[in-house]
Amino acid sequence: MRKFISGAALLAVAFSASGVFAQEDKGIYGGDDRQDYFQVSEARRKLADSTVSFFKAADVSADGRLALENFGEKAQLCKSEPFREQTIGAFCSGSLVAPDLVMTAGHCVKTSFDCADTKMVFGYAIKEKGKNPAGVASSEVYSCKGIVTRDQDDNGADYAIIKLDRPVPNHEPLQVNRNGGISEGTRLFVIGHPVGLPVKIAGGATVRNVFNYAGYFNANLDTYGGNSGSAVFNEETGLIEGILVRGGTDFEVKNPLFGSKCRVSVKVSDAGGRGEDVTSVSKVLKYIPLPGQESPAVEIPVNSDLTTMLGNCKNPGDGASIAELMAYVDCLTAQLNTNKP
Repeated sequence: MRKFISGAALLAVAFSASGVFAQEDKGIYGGDDRQDYFQVSEARRKLADSTVSFFKAADVSADGRLALENFGEKAQLCKSEPFREQTIGAFCSGSLVAPDLVMTAGHCVKTSFDCADTKMVFGYAIKEKGKNPAGVASSEVYSCKGIVTRDQDDNGADYAIIKLDRPVPNHEPLQVNRNGGISEGTRLFVIGHPVGLPVKIAGGATVRNVFNYAGYFNANLDTYGGNSGSAVFNEETGLIEGILVRGGTDFEVKNPLFGSKCRVSVKVSDAGGRGEDVTSVSKVLKYIPLPGQESPAVEIPVNSDLTTMLGNCKNPGDGASIAELMAYVDCLTAQLNTNKP
């Protein structure tokens, strides 16, 4: 399963027709290593400051307010599930790798249409215990100018480099490993937006297997849908080693003797489960400029008129009903007709 999620797709991730997900799939390896922004060191916060959450354009207001839902209610979580009182809304993650470039998974933004329908948001984080963010400053919201490069192999590398509508002045580009591959046993941590939550930092992971021929490696990272596109860092060097792109099923259903069914994260041992797949950063190095160099040209540009129009129509996302999809098409058609010269 790709680590991608939308509001509608969350239910497909969390709900199983059989009631229980296969135990070889996972959400958590060993202990749950996810931490909020306010819980980690200043060095880790600085890295998180250069992480972006991907929102649908219609879910971000002009003043930076975000369309969010309660995680526990949306996914029908058990009371023991961490972060159940927090909000969700993002569908993918990414990282700033140049003043105007964001690195993510290829399946997060597939087309010019997708790019036009996406806002990239800095600062969606729990910065003080118990305080859920309702939004960010409008200056922290960016649009897509175009796709510099993109590839998606569901059994190999999966990546995209997106050019923003303007350079980012107040967040530093993250540094990537430019000096060779990674080896089994390397310690890792990941920063992103699991299930669309405010940013989480999760360490305690190691590389299991390296598939150089296919451009990715596998690790026991505590990641979920929504983490797609998250930067995976080397614990020792602090450099980005790759992009989180695939993983196992995240939740299973608990059926208690008393009370309603609820859902919890699937948990396995550190050595169990399928592991999480990470595209090697070496696949995109030639598109990430060195400091002082210009960013590469856009390969797939975005129509600025389309970007404006899409903000008025809410994409129902994966798993939507036929009626919801038809309503979305009707909205887009009306917008296009309204904007004809």
